[in-house]
Amino acid sequence: MDAFQQRLNQYAELALRVGVNLQPGQYLVINAPVESADFVRAAARQAYEAGAREVHVEWIDDELTRIKYEGAPQETLAEYTHWRAQGFTEMAKKGAAFLYVSATNPDLLQGIDPERIATAGKTAASAMKEFSAYTRTGRVSWAIISVPGKAWSHKVFPGVTDEESVAKLWEAIFHATRLGAEDPVQAWQDHIRKLEEKRKVLNDRQLQKLVYRGPGTNLTIELPETHLWSGGGMKNEKGVFFVPNLPTEEVFTVPLKQGTQGTVRSTKPLNYAGNLIEDFTLTFENGRVTDVKAARGEEVLRKVLQTDEGASFLGEVALVPVKSPISESGILFYNTLYDENASCHLALGAALPFCIENGTTLNPGELAELGLNNSLIHIDFMIGSAELDIDGITRDGKTVPVFRQGNWAL
Repeated sequence: MDAFQQRLNQYAELALRVGVNLQPGQYLVINAPVESADFVRAAARQAYEAGAREVHVEWIDDELTRIKYEGAPQETLAEYTHWRAQGFTEMAKKGAAFLYVSATNPDLLQGIDPERIATAGKTAASAMKEFSAYTRTGRVSWAIISVPGKAWSHKVFPGVTDEESVAKLWEAIFHATRLGAEDPVQAWQDHIRKLEEKRKVLNDRQLQKLVYRGPGTNLTIELPETHLWSGGGMKNEKGVFFVPNLPTEEVFTVPLKQGTQGTVRSTKPLNYAGNLIEDFTLTFENGRVTDVKAARGEEVLRKVLQTDEGASFLGEVALVPVKSPISESGILFYNTLYDENASCHLALGAALPFCIENGTTLNPGELAELGLNNSLIHIDFMIGSAELDIDGITRDGKTVPVFRQGNWAL
């Protein structure tokens, strides 16, 4: 076995043991691009060796996706194969674990009518709503990881051959996911404990709001009274601990739906549905986005905000220091999984129920009464930099420095 195959096997082990934390007798569903076949085979082999009952793979092909957007009738984009949505829900009811492999070309849908993208996105989100409730609440184990594809690798490392760009991106991924450690699984367990310590400090502070200041950013975000900070991983409904994002550097919570005021500026491009949205600014009044400006992709972003009533409100507030492996690498990944873990970020759309006391036991109406947003979408965008300061305001009115120049100040 060559050195690369050994590391690929380590990466698969990390996805299964730390990410979804696959249990004996459990079903595993892998959603992956065809370019990641070598990794998927390694993961399936290890899953069966770990006692998986069955491994089901859902393949994605970027070229077929582009062909559909270019040629399918508009009404087709408003339809969804419901048997697929029902299949995912059925697997969730069986307690399956879900592993998502992300490797999309950041420019995949460049030039496609934003209206077509918005229609297809809303249709898919509506059809998968029942299944999404399982992952959004953490009832089932799930994880997302990335595997280099040629188009994505060339975007990150241009000007070299296919083989060189893919090799460079693999090295960056292995570094970000701590595969250079003597025992990567143990390294991740240690890292998770550090995130839990930050989470505990923030929960002990009982902050009422956060105030952000940086270039182009002057924003205040109120937090629900019973909010909880999360980070690292969580337990599913059977008590199995899993880590949804590999890598992860964030500690996060939910905002009060109508409690965001001011303006925030993005600091990294947002890759949404194969389109790059760059250098954009959002203005909020009483929680809602009231103004949008973007150097690139503005129409796409405006369509995203029109997905449903909750799409123009925030659903997540996440803190990530610039002193972290991905940020210090200096690499712009054009991939939200990586770029959001190099930068403080916010999310448009649905709030995360497990970030409020007893939230996973409440129905959507009860969550709304507590001030949580509901939407078909949940889209992270990056706002952090070495020039960002964040203050926390406690319930008794005291100001607590949380971030200074992009790093923890607690």
